[in-house]
Amino acid sequence: MECIQNITKELIFVGTSDRRMALFENVYPIPTGVSYNSYLLLDEQTVLFDTVDRSVADQFYANVAAALDGRTLDFVIIQHMEPDHCASLEGLLLRYPNLTIVCNAKTVTMMKQFFPSCDFENNCYVVKEGDILAVGKHTLTFVMAPMVHWPEVMVTYDTTDKILFSADAFGGFGALSGNLFADEADLTSGYMDEMRRYYTNIVGKYGTQVQTLLKKAAGIDIRMICPLHGLIWRTGLGDLIDKYTHWATYTPEENGVVIAYASVYGGTENTVNILASKLAERGVKRIRMFDVSVTHPSYIVAEAFRCSHLVFASTTYNAGIFVNMENLLHDLAAHNFQNRTVAFIENGTWAPTAGKLMREIIGGLKGVTVLDETLTVRSALHPSQKESLEIMADAIAAGLTQTVEETVAPANANLNPAAMFKLSYGLFLLSAKDKGKDNACIINTVTQLTDIPKRVSVAVNKSNLTHDMILSDGRFNVSVLTESVPFDFFKQYGFQSGRLLDKFEGQDGIVRAENGILYTTKYANAYLSCTVIATVDCGTHTLFIASVDAAEVLSDEPSVTYAYYFAHIKPRPQPAPEKKTGYVCKICGYVYEGESLPEDFICPLCKHGVEDFEKL
Repeated sequence: MECIQNITKELIFVGTSDRRMALFENVYPIPTGVSYNSYLLLDEQTVLFDTVDRSVADQFYANVAAALDGRTLDFVIIQHMEPDHCASLEGLLLRYPNLTIVCNAKTVTMMKQFFPSCDFENNCYVVKEGDILAVGKHTLTFVMAPMVHWPEVMVTYDTTDKILFSADAFGGFGALSGNLFADEADLTSGYMDEMRRYYTNIVGKYGTQVQTLLKKAAGIDIRMICPLHGLIWRTGLGDLIDKYTHWATYTPEENGVVIAYASVYGGTENTVNILASKLAERGVKRIRMFDVSVTHPSYIVAEAFRCSHLVFASTTYNAGIFVNMENLLHDLAAHNFQNRTVAFIENGTWAPTAGKLMREIIGGLKGVTVLDETLTVRSALHPSQKESLEIMADAIAAGLTQTVEETVAPANANLNPAAMFKLSYGLFLLSAKDKGKDNACIINTVTQLTDIPKRVSVAVNKSNLTHDMILSDGRFNVSVLTESVPFDFFKQYGFQSGRLLDKFEGQDGIVRAENGILYTTKYANAYLSCTVIATVDCGTHTLFIASVDAAEVLSDEPSVTYAYYFAHIKPRPQPAPEKKTGYVCKICGYVYEGESLPEDFICPLCKHGVEDFEKL
């Protein structure tokens, strides 16, 4: 029985998962399995994006046949010749002998190696960087991605639906369980841990090549990423690419310490346990400890890519490094590991040599700083070595503290909120539609980010209904307001809740754009229709990054600025009666009567806090 799912109206997921496999590539543990993703595009011509591993081929063939529903298969695009993505190619050709294989020249060579008894020459359509394949409504273009992570790899971009078929990039370990799509929670969940482990161990060596691919991707309007393993991404794309940028540039994601140790009779383990407690006493929050004889190195490599500082502690074994520790260190070196601070602890009852040998493997890596405070233990930590351990903890903690201080300014240091009012912004009507309901709010945070392609960002308070509607529907319109806009307009759209009434009811000049969302032609000189391509969580607000799908100039009247609003539109607050005291909101003019303003008070009209109030 087939198992297929629609991604869009014309794109169908025909891949499948394997939950029985214990080791991916016969190396990496996959306790939750792995997915083999394949996608079928139904247009005037049909296009399959990659095949699957031989272990799940029968299910794959059934899925493809069901999705085609009697149609023939015209093209299969081979983005990566690794057998977990191409092993079913021979069987596919037996079922669809007139199938055209779209690939690059390096792929042709590899096909002959993997399938020496097959003649693919007459079936191949060879493409290169920037070539285009039009299959009806959809136009596909090809981007070469050599050594991400094989030399023949390429990715495909659907210019119609703005989908990037990313080969192994942006993939992750783990079988799929019904839901195909990642959400922003997956950026901080266990799934991200498995994405990191997949990247660092499979692709990690090729950071330079991944950076090249990311630079190419930056010039493309991407609304969805379809990888060959793991979940499909259509939200949180900015944060996802930020993760990849950290990994590809060997930049730590966070300040923390990974302690990896090899211990036979407990002396080395006890030493690192004491070190960990000393680090905790010094305020180090993230400390991860691993026994290299228990934890597979792929997990430790992933954590090493995440954290800024590492400690390697090993007993001396056969006059060298304990074998599991030696394997881990060589694994890190083989993955081109860079830009970390490292400390070593060695143990040896009569001739400790592990420290020197560990330093030889790791110390020469690019950007690695080795702390001088290497600690030598003879069988067990001696009380006299307590000071040495304290010195090592001081050195590690000091490096962490320095990194934090350099990147994070002290909270509210020399910060006068009134200075923010010297910045001038435009004022805009932000409108959205979700589940048949229209709504809008006033914002002052529309910014053009790029010209080609045209992209903007808007920041919206999470307490606004409009925020939730954009988050759900992924689209919005912006009306650029003019200097003729009256204060009643701001009262209508900014000082009341769309959860309680229809803000558009009875309003003049309201038009529905082609995207189905309302905008105003009254008191506006332009409007934009936008589609969200990425979101950034900014605490109280969400920053929506969006492509501009349509735009129109409505008049030549000057745009209203925040400064103009305060000087000419917002009514002056009426002074309180002589016997009363209170505070006035500098944003909307609401007056709070009372001797003192509660610290947690929120303006009931514009939702601003006490920092935006001044005494009458």
